[in-house]
Amino acid sequence: MGLKLVIFDVDGTLVDSQDFIVEAQRRAFASLGLPARSREKALSVVGLSLVEAFDALTDGQGPSEALAHAYRDAWTKMLSEPSYDMPLYAGAAECVSVLARRDDTLLAMATGKSRRGVERLLAKRCWANHFASVQTADDHPSKPAPDMILACMAETGIGRADTVMIGDTSYDMEMARAAGVRGLGVAWGYHPTDELKAAGAERVCADFAELRDALRA
Repeated sequence: MGLKLVIFDVDGTLVDSQDFIVEAQRRAFASLGLPARSREKALSVVGLSLVEAFDALTDGQGPSEALAHAYRDAWTKMLSEPSYDMPLYAGAAECVSVLARRDDTLLAMATGKSRRGVERLLAKRCWANHFASVQTADDHPSKPAPDMILACMAETGIGRADTVMIGDTSYDMEMARAAGVRGLGVAWGYHPTDELKAAGAERVCADFAELRDALRA
């Protein structure tokens, strides 16, 4: 049996960062004298690269580059504030650990986060050796472009038929479809189940136990 490639999104899939994201967006808008968007709207763009996310939040009126810069500054400052944390979802650590120990599976990440942010996560969770490929928004077009998945497959040498993308947003599922790989949705993230299915998810899992069952199948 050949190797299988399991690609994870990060925010909303492995990491519960919603409070952090909403507050960083609020501070970014405030720094430019602009009103913050609603929590629902703020979370709807999670998964996009920062400039594309602020394009969506401002209906293309910007100033998206300045907002993205302000967001990065807010994010960095908040990392030193003990009142803000980004916990893993229940079951995430165990799922990653179990999959990383399998001889027939390689893990990868495809995320709209910056590489610096991902490296911080990998170090904090002692995951540096768990992921064979890590693709971020720093190096690729925003989701749903397929580039991050294609790069994961190129780095690992694993083809479309043996690759699955796991994510919580329609952008993840559209990216999987664009890359020609399977997409598994998770129900605990930022987009509702019906949106995930409409975007191409072959299944939406309610928790990590169900996700592990789906991957075994």
